[in-house]
Parts: sequence; structure tokens; C-alpha cells
Amino acid sequence: MTCDEAEILLHALLDGELDAGHAREVEEHIAGCPRCAALLKDYRAMGQAMADSDLHFTAPAHLRQRVEAALPSTHTPSRRAVLKGFAMGSAVSALAATGVVAIVLRRADEQRIMSDVVSAHLRSLQAGHLTDVLSTDQHTVKPWFNGRLDVAPPVVDLTAQGFTLIGGRLDTIDGRAIGAIVYRRRTHVINLFVAQTANVEPRTATIETVQGFNIRRWSARGLSYWAVSDLSADELADFGNKFETAMRVG
Repeated sequence: MTCDEAEILLHALLDGELDAGHAREVEEHIAGCPRCAALLKDYRAMGQAMADSDLHFTAPAHLRQRVEAALPSTHTPSRRAVLKGFAMGSAVSALAATGVVAIVLRRADEQRIMSDVVSAHLRSLQAGHLTDVLSTDQHTVKPWFNGRLDVAPPVVDLTAQGFTLIGGRLDTIDGRAIGAIVYRRRTHVINLFVAQTANVEPRTATIETVQGFNIRRWSARGLSYWAVSDLSADELADFGNKFETAMRVG
């Protein structure tokens, strides 16, 4: 592991976001690298300083008085009205809470999958893990997936657009076997993970940064896509746009 790779993962190590394998790799690198060890020490000291600081602020009593004075005066409600309002409020709160819980759970699932995508990308960068089928020919890569997955992922050649197809492999995301199509942009590797998801709806592309890597994700034609790389967000967006355009034309 290089210093650049370790530096990207230091914060994730401190936050306990790395799996055991990557945590061990970072710790082994730190053990033999004074520079990265010093960075980790600085990050820990910074976190401790923030934790020890009194960052809470209590609003003064006169602010409450001003807020209450600004509220419109109303007649005293009857007991029945209070109970009716309470019942309606409880029902609305229950509905709202159900929606919030669903959103939180869905977001947690998405974050877990995004972490898996980054972990799979990092695994692929190890020697001998990048491709199972090494070829720049889309007509070689796509048939290789037949019989290995329920649905073979689409493979398009974007070499003329600056993104060289170099092969494909099987990988595991969220406990499922899925296809990974591998491209290269200069010295940067792009892993495009493709999975069939039941009842998946088309989803406009978004880009997020996870553990220092950019991920462009979108859904189309019953498939979900995650393109991950250390490319800039703009270049990764360009890759995704060119891939989607090629799919529509094809």
C-alpha cells in the first residue's frame, strides 16, 4: 500500500468504516511509515480536541419570552378539542414516523452498498484481482458473463471516447454475485458494477464521494449501475454520460 492510498483511508480507519482486511493493510503500512503514522496521530489529536471542546450553546431565557410574546393569543381550548387534536397529532406523527423510518432504512442500505462498492474496487486493485477475462473487445467480454450470472451486464467499447475497455470479472456486492466491467482512463481504473434488481425504477445519475473515491450511480432498463474510480467527479460523470449514450444508441 502506498502513502497516497493509506492517506485516503486514514479517516475511515479512525471512524471504524474499514473491513478487517483493509484495516489490517492500513495498520501495517502505518507501522512502517513515520509520515502516515504522524498524520494518524494528528487526526486523533484533532478529534479528541473537538470532543473535549464545549460546543453547545444554550439560548438565553429572554429569547423564550420573546418567542412566546410573538405567538398569537388564542382562547382556551375545550378538553374535547384537546383530546381530538392530540389524537389527530398522534396519527399524523405515526404516519410521519413510518415514512422517516423507511427513508432512514433505505439510506442505510444504500450506504452499506456504497461501502461494499468501494471495498470491491480496492480489492480489484490488488495484483491479479482486476479482471477474470482480459480483453479490449466487447464481443469477448460480454459473452464471458453468459452462464455465470442470471443476466449478463451490457458491455460497450468507449475507447474512442477516451475510456479503454480492459476486461471484466465476477465480484460480490451486498452478498450477491454481480458483474464488473473494467475500464481505464490514463492511469486510473474505473470499475462499473452492474446488478439486476427486482422492480428497479429508472434513476437519474448522482455522484457521491465515499472514502475518497467518487461513485456515479444510476438505474436504467431494470439494471442498477455503480461506476467507482479515483477519477475526478467531472471525468467520472463524463464516463457515465458516454456509457448511457452508447446504450441508448445501441
